[in-house]
Amino acid sequence: MAGEERPQIYLLTPADFEIESFAPRLARVLDGAEIACLRLAMAGRDEGRIAQAADRLRPLAHERDIAIVIDTHLRLAERHGLDGVHLPDGARSVREARRLLGPDAIVGSHCGTSRHDGMNAGEAGADYVAFGPVGGSLGTGALAERELFAWWSEMIEVPVVAEGGLSPRRVAELAPVTDFFAIGDEIWAQEDPLAALRDLTAAIG
Repeated sequence: MAGEERPQIYLLTPADFEIESFAPRLARVLDGAEIACLRLAMAGRDEGRIAQAADRLRPLAHERDIAIVIDTHLRLAERHGLDGVHLPDGARSVREARRLLGPDAIVGSHCGTSRHDGMNAGEAGADYVAFGPVGGSLGTGALAERELFAWWSEMIEVPVVAEGGLSPRRVAELAPVTDFFAIGDEIWAQEDPLAALRDLTAAIG
């Protein structure tokens, strides 16, 4: 249940990166912060390149006892020794992912701002549900508000993740009612991503 312990950091890679130059930047963040899980969030359909990234980043995570999951690509998770998958489509793919990857795999589900989709994903066997974006400056689309996280953490036992458009203010607001903060783009554009991560998460101690 959220609120009983301090939220953990769920680190996302950028959607696009040069594998060999990114690896040491990632390693520095993994060594300098307490990371619960890493998500390979490389976008696109070039499965060969995504597979190369999986093979390069997997040992960085596993050597530090950090689980690594991948966005969407069920087959790559299975083939490349990853710990699970993050699904972008609510509950729709959760049962198939569980069937393919087995009972011990991590299966997470992004459910936008929908309490209903989150409940369906949890009932389908998701290990966590992510809601978001929680912030942003574009003024388009709905945001996942604090009330959603507060209700979820009070009523539902499936862990909840706050994701998308995080700021120090939003971290402080959501820290009592979420289990994880999914952090990626917020830090990788900065010259020192570890310092950016520490600044972003200072409110959670």
